[in-house]
Amino acid sequence: MSFKKGSLYPCNPATTRGEPTKLSSSKEKIVYTNGRSVIIRDLKDAAVATAYAGHVHPTTVARIAPSGYYCASADTSGTVRIWDTLGEDQTLKGEYKVISGRVKDLEWDGESKRIIAVGDGRDKFGHAFMMDTGSSTGDIIGHSKTINAVTIRHQRPFRAATAADDGSIVFHQGVPFKYDKTIKTHTKFVQDVRYAPSGDHFASVGSDFKIFIYDGKTGETLGEFTDSPHSGSIMACSWSPDSKQLATSAADCTVKLWDIETKKAQITWTLGSGVDHQQVGNTWTEGDSIVSLSMSGDLNVFDKRVGDKPARVLYGPQKSVTAAVPAASSTFFVGTADGRVLHHADEGYEYVGGDAHATLVAGLGTAQDGKVYSVGLDDRLREIEGKSYTPASFTTAAQPKSVAVGGDSTVFVIETESIEAVRSNQKVFDLALKYSPSAIAALGNIVAVGGEDQKLRLYSWDGKALSETATLEGNKGAISALAFSPDGVLLASGDSSGKIVLYDVKERKTVTSRWSFHSGRIHSLAWTADGQHCASGSLDTHVYIWSVQKPMKNIAIKNAGPGGVNAVFWLGDKELASTGADGCVRRWSITFHA
Repeated sequence: MSFKKGSLYPCNPATTRGEPTKLSSSKEKIVYTNGRSVIIRDLKDAAVATAYAGHVHPTTVARIAPSGYYCASADTSGTVRIWDTLGEDQTLKGEYKVISGRVKDLEWDGESKRIIAVGDGRDKFGHAFMMDTGSSTGDIIGHSKTINAVTIRHQRPFRAATAADDGSIVFHQGVPFKYDKTIKTHTKFVQDVRYAPSGDHFASVGSDFKIFIYDGKTGETLGEFTDSPHSGSIMACSWSPDSKQLATSAADCTVKLWDIETKKAQITWTLGSGVDHQQVGNTWTEGDSIVSLSMSGDLNVFDKRVGDKPARVLYGPQKSVTAAVPAASSTFFVGTADGRVLHHADEGYEYVGGDAHATLVAGLGTAQDGKVYSVGLDDRLREIEGKSYTPASFTTAAQPKSVAVGGDSTVFVIETESIEAVRSNQKVFDLALKYSPSAIAALGNIVAVGGEDQKLRLYSWDGKALSETATLEGNKGAISALAFSPDGVLLASGDSSGKIVLYDVKERKTVTSRWSFHSGRIHSLAWTADGQHCASGSLDTHVYIWSVQKPMKNIAIKNAGPGGVNAVFWLGDKELASTGADGCVRRWSITFHA
């Protein structure tokens, strides 16, 4: 009985209103951060993605060294971690506290030996150090406010430029890095500064909608791009691999491609309107793909040959996944903490069409005919048919906690002190409860409701009303997850103490209470199709797979989801998926006991 790590379906980058988000790339891989994770994903092969969860604080920027062997990532506490990208176990090479506040950007030198990290510190705004020892390699001075970006010339003689909120760019001579001069071209915040791969030029962009280009060796200003300028803050710029073109992403929802020789805009891609389509970060990969990030977290991949729209868009959850259900043939739906529901198939994620929930998706349930129902903390019950919401929605009486679908497609929603039964967006029955319900499961005409009073109650549904048939006791905490085995014989009940009790539904007695290895609240339970094994996901970040025949035997997948596992589900007889607080879905291939 063992498991093997399968593919990872990554989350998308986290964004902040009015601030740039740093993306970077190495060959065909793009690197970005979300929460405490660093994600490296391959643009050519969607199955090749890795997540690094070594940071204690939320991460802000990550870049892979030019050598390709190491990645440096930084967080809001001012810590930079350097780790191995090639091995499976992501060995830590060094961890350095560089400034006293948030690190906003970092950059490797051309030899993959030195790093400059900049941001918002109390005593200084930047630090230059050796990647292996952490010893200082110069001073980053000359700014009076937070530094937003740093770039290093990759050829000798080394040069470095930093851009800050004080509207200035400071040019440093290298190595060791020392102050050379202040360049005052911008009138507002300077958001990004980037050296061309050739080292001949560097460019800067800012909140004054301007783009300037400078000489790479001396730091002299060579000119401004004034032809058809952006009409919003420019958040990021990146150079083409041949150093002849520059791509800029701005808050006016456009991405522009500039020719360096003529200083003219060659292509303008417009991505829509509204805050969600503001462009807040970009990177140009060695394989000639331009990737620009929307405020909504969508990664727009552009091809220079296609001039009107992105060649493709990579979607994904941007916040933690709060609910997930499998759909037909190894596809699945996930609901996130910002109210979005996404459908995942072989080609990747896509948003469920129609008007999304306004806030956190509290639960997803599947009917036998394949329809999916979602409830959100915006007090609405929605129906998903195919890959889009049906226009109608049902407004619940109180805030819904979870949802389950019975055999006759009646939807049961538990609220603070009641259960509502809904059929085709009409309320058919509601039951006031004397306890606080916290979990629900339904199969055929039996509805199981778990309470915060640690009791489990069984109800039978006759099509018109619910009547209580039994009360089962055995859990040691508020019941937080319930699941019927597919044949309806067994019912697993997980609670907030991490214990799972298995009940026989017909006999109404406990089968086993030995499934108690979790140390935190059980968030999700999922049975295999044959009803012999049950998987559980918990706040303690682990996933366990339990056996009905051998209650003492289990498969432990430790640290399966950083921050906690919110949902587990089967995508086949031996393929388990888990997802949770970090927004990534991980697949596991399971081998059961003989």
